[in-house]
Amino acid sequence: MTSLARRLGRGIYGHAYTLLGLTMLMWGGNAVAGRLAVDNISPMVLTSGRWVLASTLLVILMRRQIVADWAIVAPRWRYMALMGAFGFTLFNGVFYVAAHYTTAVNITILQGAMPALVLIGARLIYGTRITALQVIGMLVTLVGVAVLASRGSLANLLGLQINPGDGWMLIACVFYASYTLGLRSRPATSGIGFFAILSVFAFLTSLPLVGFEIATGRAFWPTPQGWAVLLYVAIFPSLLAQMFFIRGVELIGPGRAGLFINLVPVFGTLLAVGLIAEPFGVYSAVALALVLGGIYIAERLGRRSA
Repeated sequence: MTSLARRLGRGIYGHAYTLLGLTMLMWGGNAVAGRLAVDNISPMVLTSGRWVLASTLLVILMRRQIVADWAIVAPRWRYMALMGAFGFTLFNGVFYVAAHYTTAVNITILQGAMPALVLIGARLIYGTRITALQVIGMLVTLVGVAVLASRGSLANLLGLQINPGDGWMLIACVFYASYTLGLRSRPATSGIGFFAILSVFAFLTSLPLVGFEIATGRAFWPTPQGWAVLLYVAIFPSLLAQMFFIRGVELIGPGRAGLFINLVPVFGTLLAVGLIAEPFGVYSAVALALVLGGIYIAERLGRRSA
């Protein structure tokens, strides 16, 4: 049985599409986990617990690689701390706060705004050339976000009556887009070593947020369901998904692997509707179609024309 499991594991680890599909499924499940965490574990306790578990496992499993890569990243520890804070701590902390005020469906669809935010940031910071089709795709995506955040109501949009949770989720997307842009300057280390070191910094930078949550009386420790959520987000979206994504990039390259991220809103929506019976209205379907269509125009057609 053990030999069979090892052979199956090696087979999966060499199949990029399977790895990337599982990655997006696990990331899509993170939104459902965020909703299930409400009243079962506080957002910052969940964020800190997620990264202490993930970083501990990574240090145990990848300690030799971490030691080898640390010599390269040590002079840039401030950069690593900022990347861990923006990409893992603040993104996830605000993500779980958003889950208290909006649905998992909205959270997953709003993540589709990330490519548009990255495109804008790349233009402003690096002067990256943007094609007309990329601009069109970005605008279509942002229209989809506006439809979702306003719940399909023009009156809500004009009156800026936006669900607070949707607003928090857009802020989380800004944090992750900033992290994505920062990856251009990452040290020349192995992917898994870089991620392992970032996860340690993510835990360390989460401690002040937990302290603030405790000081303000908002922290509470996990219920049995809260522990289940914590274990899921630590093992699946944090540890396995990141390792699978890094391996997928190694197998087929970042450009092709990046396209699979478009599946996160799809998987997240299906999981939210199927597992926790969240409503999926007409405006949700329109928003999802606009977001995915905009990403396709910007990522596939826009880059091809460039």
